[in-house]
Amino acid sequence: MVIILPMFARFMGQSDIPSKFRPNFHHLYLDIAGFGILSGSAINFLNVYAARLGASGVQIGLLAAVTGVVNLLLAIPAGRWIERQSTGRVVFWSSVLFRMGYALWIPLPWIFDNQGQVWALIGLTFLMAIPYTPLGVGFNALFAEAVPGEYRAHVAGNRNVTFSITYMLTSLVSGYLLKNLAFPIGYQVVFLIGTIGAAISSYHMYHIRPLHRRASARQARVTTGRAKSRRPGRSWKSVLRLDIWETPFKRVLLGLLGFHLLQYLAAPLFPMYYVREIRLSDDQIGLGTAILYFTVLIGSTQLRKVVQRLGHKAATGVGVAGMALFPFAIALSSTAWHFYLINFFGGFLFAISSGSYANYLLEHTPARDRPAHLAWYNIILNSSILVGSLAGPYFADQIGLSTALLVFAAFRFLAGLAILKWG
Repeated sequence: MVIILPMFARFMGQSDIPSKFRPNFHHLYLDIAGFGILSGSAINFLNVYAARLGASGVQIGLLAAVTGVVNLLLAIPAGRWIERQSTGRVVFWSSVLFRMGYALWIPLPWIFDNQGQVWALIGLTFLMAIPYTPLGVGFNALFAEAVPGEYRAHVAGNRNVTFSITYMLTSLVSGYLLKNLAFPIGYQVVFLIGTIGAAISSYHMYHIRPLHRRASARQARVTTGRAKSRRPGRSWKSVLRLDIWETPFKRVLLGLLGFHLLQYLAAPLFPMYYVREIRLSDDQIGLGTAILYFTVLIGSTQLRKVVQRLGHKAATGVGVAGMALFPFAIALSSTAWHFYLINFFGGFLFAISSGSYANYLLEHTPARDRPAHLAWYNIILNSSILVGSLAGPYFADQIGLSTALLVFAAFRFLAGLAILKWG
């Protein structure tokens, strides 16, 4: 893997990158490769394992919700803390503490009964969310410090490609293992694969370096922070950094709020629709996911050209508006072949939106105040996950699955237009 992926990165256009930038780019590709292994194995099959253990809908919902709750509570303090630290060090150690939790999933069948395992997974997910908060806030800042603006679309596209490859391969291997190994041994092996992927990712995070030494700037922030902390009567608005909402960055936050909220309102409805309406088997769902990530891979190779022509903002708006096609088409589908075709075209649109929106965010984030701005973005993201995960199924129960998907598709299209016009 260490040999193949840098060769692949050069194939994707790395040869024309200045040599001083290449080490960071290589480590960013290998970091996302490890994350793809983790995502295609442990993360991908967590809810399936919980369901096999007999977890209720509330318990499966808690597996997603506890992370969002912790992130909402800790995002602002994490952002303020990161301002006074080395970003690379924070990201690395946060990733190590966070990902150690995946290793603790492996021995659970030897310790607890089925319900005990479910609650242990929920408890571990809660504890893992604490270091995940500074990791989520800090990684975007580290990416901005390690990659020059003119190369961010190139690196983001290659990272999408690398993630797609490792995710597809790992999910196929994991599915094969689960089919051929006894329960729960198969899941323990899958969780072990995820833990190895997590270790690969964290190892390469350690080697990502900011392009410029900023010790003096960090020291200035420390001094400023100490001076501020000695001032009496410091307002709660200052502590929460509400001043950010009085800057043009507010439009970026609102645009991404619309994007993520409509993304996560629809997300929990897709598997329900696949099972209840189209009646897809696990194999068919897996094949559709593989098709999706295959076209994400192809689309990501063209991301740099798209961004050079449109810019990050326009590419994000077009991608978000285009992603309205996915829930719209799913709501009208009735066969596995419809599902495959939708995933084929949806992958191209997903490649554009997922590869450009983070760079659109960083493009509008002040370099000297990046952690605080990204902390507010993290709040926007996790609020969307929480609200979407709970409200999406509620609306589907009230108005029907197909109707809810059509409504969310319409609003997703409007969210893309809003980014294009006001973002």
